[in-house]
Amino acid sequence: MGYKSMAACIADLEKNGHLIRIKEEVDPHLEMASIHLRVHAAKGPAILFEKVKGSSFPAVSNLFGTLERSRFIFRDTLDQVKKMVQLKGDPSIAFKKPLKYLGTPFAAIKALPLKSRFGAPILKNNTQIDRLPLIHHWPMDGGAYVTLPIVYTEDAEKPGVMNSNLGMYRIQLTGNEFIANKEIGLHYQIHRGIGVHQTKANALGKPLHVSIFVGGPPSHSFAAVMPLPEGLSELTFAGALGGRRFRYVNRDGHTLSSEADFVITGKVYPKETKPEGPFGDHLGYYSLKHDFPLMKVDNVYHREGAIWPFTVVGRPPQEDTSFGDLIHEITGSIIPKEIPGLHEVNAVDEAGVHPLLFAIGSERYTPYVETKQPAELLTIANHILGFGQMSLAKFLLISAKEDAPKLTLHDKEGFFKHMLERVDWTRDLHFQTKTTIDTLDYSSKDLNAGSKVVIAAVGSPKRILGTKKPLIELPEMVRGIEFAFNGVLAIQLEKFSDYESEEKIIQTLCKSLSNQKETLEEFPLLVICDDVKFVAESFSNLIWSVFTRANPSHDIYGVDSFIEHKHWGCAGSLIIDSRMKPHNAPYLELDPEIEKRVDAMGAKGGSLFGVI
Repeated sequence: MGYKSMAACIADLEKNGHLIRIKEEVDPHLEMASIHLRVHAAKGPAILFEKVKGSSFPAVSNLFGTLERSRFIFRDTLDQVKKMVQLKGDPSIAFKKPLKYLGTPFAAIKALPLKSRFGAPILKNNTQIDRLPLIHHWPMDGGAYVTLPIVYTEDAEKPGVMNSNLGMYRIQLTGNEFIANKEIGLHYQIHRGIGVHQTKANALGKPLHVSIFVGGPPSHSFAAVMPLPEGLSELTFAGALGGRRFRYVNRDGHTLSSEADFVITGKVYPKETKPEGPFGDHLGYYSLKHDFPLMKVDNVYHREGAIWPFTVVGRPPQEDTSFGDLIHEITGSIIPKEIPGLHEVNAVDEAGVHPLLFAIGSERYTPYVETKQPAELLTIANHILGFGQMSLAKFLLISAKEDAPKLTLHDKEGFFKHMLERVDWTRDLHFQTKTTIDTLDYSSKDLNAGSKVVIAAVGSPKRILGTKKPLIELPEMVRGIEFAFNGVLAIQLEKFSDYESEEKIIQTLCKSLSNQKETLEEFPLLVICDDVKFVAESFSNLIWSVFTRANPSHDIYGVDSFIEHKHWGCAGSLIIDSRMKPHNAPYLELDPEIEKRVDAMGAKGGSLFGVI
């Protein structure tokens, strides 16, 4: 079944018990986001807000709130799409299993974009930016944002829908220096297709025509975040996943989705930027205010009965986690085919995806050598760090398939233990400094720049990991110590001041621990933090704190560390400083007054009763 509209999807979800309606008026300033976060945390249904204060348009959130609901939405097409992506990744499988893949190429052809010849619902009405649901998600956000935009651009050198790019880049509708109803902020991160399109338009001295689709069939939203194999169009993928061809019209030099609920059209002119942000982002921190492209608005179209979809991002897991899970389900089998020797890779959601990658690869270069050391694993790691958006990874932990054939990255805690049991800190750390990292990662002082480290472990276990807090002597500077995970201790120090001062303090700590290396042999990893109780509370807290806040080149230390021919290592425990630094972005916190207000709304009864 292919949904023709967002309304059709909502009706289907409601019919099958996957959606609730909130009939009371709700304020888009923080209240709607608060309700969404509560419902999502409870693994609740999609939410239709019928009355949005200040707007005549209803809004819907949590559509993709669980993997099960995402599968339900695409239940009629998901298997066929998996086959299509697998076939694109490895065409030879069609010859190996012809019956299984029979008809798959024809399904892709049938999903090609279709130009609407007899008008389109989206052209029926015009509105203005300030009449849309202006949703303010987190207290320090710079304004109202579109959080499920489908941003469409074309190649200025080769225009047309088959040379287009769909991407999901947040859009700031209000605030900062933007002229109301005439300008909006277009934020996109590095390694995104729109950047290529803007570069080409700039070179030709032309403005980049941009169309922002909001709503429409849910397959369109999913296509905008899907990392597709080279040569597979997002529009074709949207058609295949939605079971219905992507329909479009052209108007005033712009391409519009015929079936979107809203389309904002405009132009981005060369070298024109304005400050965008802050915005509460999916790493669990604010991304700060920076200059980003400015989009000058031409028109805001909407269809009859338009519904505004949105989501709320924050510390994982959130609704976008389901996007990631479904993407992995669809594409997980093709990435190993692209990278020889790779068996499995997982961008760890608890750490905000890009900061941390887990991988399992083969180690086959020297099967005749008894003492194992990483060799093929390093080749694979270099390939991973040059592959698509995985190139934005900051920490890459990779192990050998041969050492634990049944180990899977679905077992994140098991994989982390496996690494800590085998890692040799004198050998297995491989740094890249002054390189690119994710735009949203503020572990470095510089935007888009920082460092990376590959940790590759191979062979038999080198140690038994400690499972309780050991008795060790600590200098007076230590404010607390806790067992955080097998082989991991959390150590609390005073608030971070500056790197010059802290390096001296941590070196003093390292000297103290050097005399206790035998006691600490069971604990290869020590984490310096602001709150040992929080870090030790769960594996999720540990992973989130360490890998989102640490910059490998600046925040990794070690007991008995050394530099040998530019290779850094340590003979004792590795130390990662995960304290908040002055340049780190602040983490996300809810507004207490808003939370009280939402509590009161739920207590009053009505359609909110029992929901929040």
